[in-house]
Amino acid sequence: MQALVLERKGELSLRDVDLPLAVGPGQVKIAVHTVGICGSDVHYFTHGSIGPYIVEKPMVLGHEATGTIVEVGPNVSTLKVGDRVCMEPGVPDMSSRASKLGLYNVDPSVTFWATPPVHGVLTPYVVHPAAFTYKLPANVSFAEGALVEPFAIGMQAATRARIAPGDVAAVIGAGTIGIMTALAAVAGGCSRVFISDFSKEKLAIAGGYDCIVPVNAGEESLADVVARETENWGADVVFEASGSPKAYGDLFRIVRPGGAVVLVGLPVEPVAFDVSSAISKEVRIETVFRYANIFDRALALIASGKVNLKPLITGTFPFSDSVVAFERAAAGRPTDVKLQIEVVSENA
Repeated sequence: MQALVLERKGELSLRDVDLPLAVGPGQVKIAVHTVGICGSDVHYFTHGSIGPYIVEKPMVLGHEATGTIVEVGPNVSTLKVGDRVCMEPGVPDMSSRASKLGLYNVDPSVTFWATPPVHGVLTPYVVHPAAFTYKLPANVSFAEGALVEPFAIGMQAATRARIAPGDVAAVIGAGTIGIMTALAAVAGGCSRVFISDFSKEKLAIAGGYDCIVPVNAGEESLADVVARETENWGADVVFEASGSPKAYGDLFRIVRPGGAVVLVGLPVEPVAFDVSSAISKEVRIETVFRYANIFDRALALIASGKVNLKPLITGTFPFSDSVVAFERAAAGRPTDVKLQIEVVSENA
């Protein structure tokens, strides 16, 4: 079957691959329908690596996926053929110490789609554990279901923040994860979320949501806006979602005394960290790596209608145009938030 293959840094091809599709106990076979293009997919394409994860041989891309179950293995009772589903892309070793602590997202032996050397799912079929496959409610489309994965990161961030009803939050970065984090913060009880970026187009999308206040970083600093709007007290929670080392300069100016800073964006180089300012305010610092025990809750929020992710889908491509879709994603158009590819197998 065909797949979108990252042959090496900077080179993509849509070609035939031979991937294992035998369905074992506790597994299901899924005809893939929609796959979102993640920033990590693009980074592997443009840079060939992310930290210790290096593309050393051809790899199928894609991990934000939905589809339809076409085969069910032994010992699967919660899903059936014909179910529309979304899939949690990381499968941990449930006997590991991390998993036993409920921290399977940081299990060193986790198998995560499209993370070298593990293949992703931009291909017509995939086999996956039923335990990490979730039935889509009737009112959630395939496209929305493919947004559960990035929204789960925002949910993980909001959960780590320990938001209290009425809190004021600030988000640095209005990319996909930044907006997802802002939406999760509002759903978690924040009364206002200030979100900053240099992109007027992305800020316009974020500002279309209730309780989210866009701040153009090219015109005014987020620290100044938050200070003015909170009578110089600061935000209860600050989420760093840009991954930019420059964002760390103002982190502890933005947060209130005793507040929380949640690090979501992953810098590609070491950052300067103002320890003295953090200590003087007794700031609680949290970090986020993917998510754990949250995928079903993210899906439930989307299904409830409390979180509308449809405005974030800014482009949809047929499977035959997968290379074109990635080239556009790599171009970083300011109007693009989330691009998706419809694989749509003939048997789906």
